Order: sequence, then C-alpha cells, then structure tokens
Amino acid sequence: MGLHNVGARALMANQVALQTAGNNIANVNTPGYSRQTVALQTVQGQFTGGGYIGQGVDVATILRNQNELLTRQSAAASSVSAADTVRAEYLTQLQEIFSGGSAGLGAAITDMMNAFSDVVASPTDLSARTLVLTRIDETAARMRSSADRINEIQYAVSEQLQNSANTINNLAQQMASVNEQIARATGNGQTPNDLLDQRDQIIREINQYVQTTQIPADDGTVGLFVGGSQPLVLGTTATQVSVGDSTTFPASGQLKLFFNRPGAPSIELDENTLGGGSVSGLLKFNNTDLAEARNLLGRMAMAIGMALNEQQNQGLTLDGQLGKDLFSLPTSMPGSTNGSAVGNVTFGDPTQFAASDYEIRFTTPPAGQVVRLSDGKATAFTDSANLASMQIDGLTFNLTSTGVAGERMLFKPFSTAASDMKALVYSPRDLAVANPINAAMGTSNSGTLQLSGLTAKSGFTAPPIPSGVQLTFNAGPPTTYSVTGSTTPPSGTTGLAYTAGTPIVIDGWEITLKGTPKTGDTVTVGNALDPQYGDNYTRNAGNATALMNLRDVKMFDESTLSDGFASAMAQVGTRTQSALFASELSATIANNLENDRTAVSGVNLDEEAAKLLQYQQAYQASAKMLQIAQSVFDTLIQSLAR
Repeated sequence: MGLHNVGARALMANQVALQTAGNNIANVNTPGYSRQTVALQTVQGQFTGGGYIGQGVDVATILRNQNELLTRQSAAASSVSAADTVRAEYLTQLQEIFSGGSAGLGAAITDMMNAFSDVVASPTDLSARTLVLTRIDETAARMRSSADRINEIQYAVSEQLQNSANTINNLAQQMASVNEQIARATGNGQTPNDLLDQRDQIIREINQYVQTTQIPADDGTVGLFVGGSQPLVLGTTATQVSVGDSTTFPASGQLKLFFNRPGAPSIELDENTLGGGSVSGLLKFNNTDLAEARNLLGRMAMAIGMALNEQQNQGLTLDGQLGKDLFSLPTSMPGSTNGSAVGNVTFGDPTQFAASDYEIRFTTPPAGQVVRLSDGKATAFTDSANLASMQIDGLTFNLTSTGVAGERMLFKPFSTAASDMKALVYSPRDLAVANPINAAMGTSNSGTLQLSGLTAKSGFTAPPIPSGVQLTFNAGPPTTYSVTGSTTPPSGTTGLAYTAGTPIVIDGWEITLKGTPKTGDTVTVGNALDPQYGDNYTRNAGNATALMNLRDVKMFDESTLSDGFASAMAQVGTRTQSALFASELSATIANNLENDRTAVSGVNLDEEAAKLLQYQQAYQASAKMLQIAQSVFDTLIQSLAR
C-alpha cells in the first residue's frame, strides 16, 4: 500500500501543479493577476528498522508571486504619472487658445492697431474709420471667444473631477468589501491569492485618481489613506469624497477635494497634499494653470481696452464731441472670503498690471498685507485708508469692512475682463480721431523751434477760447519760458526751464518742442473747437496718431502692447512644454517600475508552457507508479490465493 499511496499523492500533487499552470495561462491577460506557483513538501517518512521510508509528496500551499515593495512603488509612480499626464493634456488644449496665425487673437490685435494708420493718413475717410471699428469689434469678439474656450475647458475639468470623485467612492466601497472577504478567508490559515490580487488591482485603480498610502492591519485588511492622514478605507469602512468650491474663497472658481466622514465636518484637502493621481493634476490645472491663463487673457483685455478707451476719451469726433469708450470693461471686481471682510479692487495704470490673483491677509487687523500670488510678493498696509491710498501693480484695493485676524480675502481682478469685453462704438463719425488742442508757432519767431508732439492726457483742461495758452521764451542762458492763460502752472508763471525734446506739461496736456528759441519767440496752444479755427479739427489726426502709437507702449512685463500676445503665448507654451516633459519623465519611471513588478508577478507563457510539459511528464510517471503498484498488489493477491 505504501507504493500506492506515494503514487496517489504524486498524482494529486502533479494534477494541482498542472491546474495551477493552466490557471496562470488562462489569466495571462487578466489585469492585476499575480502568477501562482505550487509549493510542494515531502511527507514525513515512515520509520522502520532499515531507516525512514519516504511517504511521497503533498501540496503545502499555492504561492502568489508578488513583491510588496515593487507593487507599492509601481502604484505610487503610476499615480504621479496620471497627475502629470492629465495636466499636460489640458495644458495642450489651453495652448491652442494662445496660438498664433491669422485666425488668432494676436493677429486681431495687430490688425486693429495697424488700421489706425489709414485714419492718420485720411482723417475724414469714413471707410478708413469703419475699418478701424470693424477691427475693434473683431478684437473684442476674439477676446470673448478665447474666454469662452477657457470656460469650456474649466467645465470639462469640473465634470471630470466630479466623475473621478464618484469613481473613487465606488472603488473605495469595493476595497472595503474585499477587505472583509480577506479578513474572513485569512482565518483558515491559507492565503486568498485571488482576493489579494483583486485588492491590489483596486488600489492601483484608486491611485490613478488619488495617491494613497497603504497600511496593513493584523486581520489581513489594508487601510488606505489620502492627503497624508485621511482614512479613505479603514478595515471594512469606506469614506466618501467629493469635489466642490473652496471654503476659504467661495465662488472664486477654486476647486478642492473634500473628505466626508459620517457625522463629522467635511475636511478640505489641498491639492498640494494629495501627491499624485488625476484628481491632483486636475485641481492643480484648474487652480493654477487655468487661473494664470485667464489672468493673462484678462490682463490683456483690460490693459488694451483701458489704454484705448482713455486715449479715445481725449480726442474729438467728427461732430466735435469728446470720444466715448471703445470697449466695455469692468470698473471694479469684488473680493471673495468666508469671513467678515468686504471690499473690491479698482483699476488704475494699465501699464503696471500683473497677470496674477491677489490675497489680502489680515495679520493684526486692521493691518495686513496684500500678496501677489504669482510670485508671493507682499505689500504691507496699516489700515483700510492706508491700503486705499496705495496703487499696487496699477490696482487699488478698497475695503469697506476689515477681516478678523487670520482671515484671507481673494481678489481676481482680470477673471471676467475678456469674457465681458464688447465694442461700444459703431458709427465711424464717433471715432475720436482729432486732437482737442492745436499749436502754432509765433509768426515773428526767429529761433529754430519746431513742434514735435502735442497730446491731451486724461483729465486735461482745454485752453481757453479765444486766447489759448501762450508760451513765451527767453534765450538765456539758461533758456526759460513763461506761460499765460493756463491753470497749472498758474497763468503768469515765468522762469520755467526749457529743454529741447522734453515734454512740457500744462493743464493735463503736454507739448514737446525741439530746436532752440530766441528771446521773444512764442508758441500758442489753442482749443480745437475755437470758432476761429472753423472745422479744421475734422482734418486733424492727432489723436488717431496717439491711438496708433499705443502699440509701442511697454505694457505687459516690459513687452509692448503689440507684442503682449506673443509674450502670453510664450508663457503658456513654456508651461505646457515643461508639463509635457514632466509627463514623459514620470510615464517612463512608471513604466519601468511596472515592468519590474510584472517581471515578478506577470505570467510568462513560454515558462508556463515548459512547466506544463514538466508536470505532464511527472503526472504520467505518477500514473505509471500507480499502475505498477496495482500490478504488484494483484500479483500479491494471486500468490496468496494459491
């Protein structure tokens, strides 16, 4: 019977080995499956006087080929890769908004500014004026279109975040259920390989959305923690997550991941604490990259619109009226906070605008600081009056109610400028082309004085009718001049220094002269609407020239108005290329670690095919052993029967 038992055990052991190899081959394409191996052990030999006689073989267990360290490293690396990949994908879409070409926003801005040249050449040509207004309307339309595309991207990001939160919740429930099954199965003393594979696969899938930390428990369950310490799955209990507006800055467009434990307040998780996962990448894109793109576009719309509006307001239309605004723009933007502070931001010098959001942080109320979020630059203030007296990056922050200590208030000055931008002037007669002031050299001048420039500034006071403002020069040395008919400086002021090429500012307008005057030389600056000049102003293009020259004004971080879009395009492009590089790098690392993991856990068909032949031969040999044992037993029975 000993030989029979040895053969039977060998037959059963090799059958299990064949079944295990077949199971490996069957699951070669099953996600998360770990290759299994039969662990055989020798049955304790039977003691006899001649020594221990072998009793055959038994199956000790089915081993799961898996390396815990590689599994965790692979899951973490794939989580980082998922975050980098989704961020790079959306940045690529964002880059398309800031693209060049004739259909781009940059071309519209260039065409608009260049269109003024035809009006400068022919101020009374209504077709030239109409072309300018058409270009202005096209620029506003492309600003709105670009803003709409950014809004569409933001909507897609928001929807994907909501779907991701739902998927995380479903996977967390599955994880809790598998934990429960594993805890029950562990009690029988054997490892539930398939359940462990299922759990590891769920963990890998969760890490595609949010990076987790895994902590094993004594009962065989594994706890999953997100954001450093929040238990997403603890034993057989799963906690729900959700995505919503930031509680610190409600209605600001900032999104956060919330951890919702039953019977406890929701915990807001900052994207910087989440590590990897597509949710982290989407939140970073929404709260940082998308906000920067919106600021770049909004600053451009606000600065160009304000500059052109201001200059248009200084000129005269064909009907002799001061020009009206060319673009509709917001005059102020409110701040967002969850506390008691109330305030807004108003706009000043467009050449100083920075493409950034701002925070007011109340340190020791009413004192605090204004922080530019793009680079962290802080400006301190003592109280709301002190703050209102400052102009920070061309902006004025006005507080009607201060916050409590520790409160923060978010300002997004440029968030809606592009989406709300519209052209306001449609009649070519209403384009303010003419300069509201004119200048004439004295008829008896004997020096070399020449007019180099004459420009009206915001809030200027027109020269009085009919005398105007007269400058009378004294050759000196030093060369000086006196002024009459003015308010600032007061009429009758003498001894004012003259330097050729340096603008002379009077009553909010400025005149630039070149050349050397003789004593008694004069320059008279008159009101263009003075009846003595008739309709000469209709043939004047001074303000059109000033509008055209705005294209060369440094406005966007040392870039000119006409180069502003190229600068924005470069900033978005640089960020996109950096994100693509990070995505490629993290994907390579994740793939390498996954290859290392599958080298241990994956099924090799060639290897399994070789094992099938090996175990088949062993099985056949075991069957032959049983056949021989049966033959021996039959011979023994026949001998005893005689």
